[in-house]
Amino acid sequence: MELNQVTLPCVDYDASVGFYRTFGLRQIVDNPPQYARFETPAGQTLSIHATAAGTPAHEVVVYFEVQDVDATVAAVEARGLKFESQPVDQSWLWREAYIHDPAGNLLCIFHAGENRRYPPWRIDTDPE
Repeated sequence: MELNQVTLPCVDYDASVGFYRTFGLRQIVDNPPQYARFETPAGQTLSIHATAAGTPAHEVVVYFEVQDVDATVAAVEARGLKFESQPVDQSWLWREAYIHDPAGNLLCIFHAGENRRYPPWRIDTDPE
């Protein structure tokens, strides 16, 4: 199983489309004011779907892995977006920086490398 598509709610379609394009994703579907889909350079997709203002936020975090977190954050900020947290090495061995989109969805630019699937504390279990 591979995760290759996430759909997030948005309350301001134009602001969200502009954000994700500025963030560096390529828009591949445009059905205003309801739905847009974007593509990463590696081919994963992220969609936005309009919801009513006041829809409760959920604890969703979308992670975008990159080779160089600092360079990626600098490039995104050079395009006019501002991260809430600059790159930091976490105790779980990932380097992360966080930004919210216009709908309040939390995005994380990170690098984990092998530690994403094989951290030093990985447990061994029998396959199902």
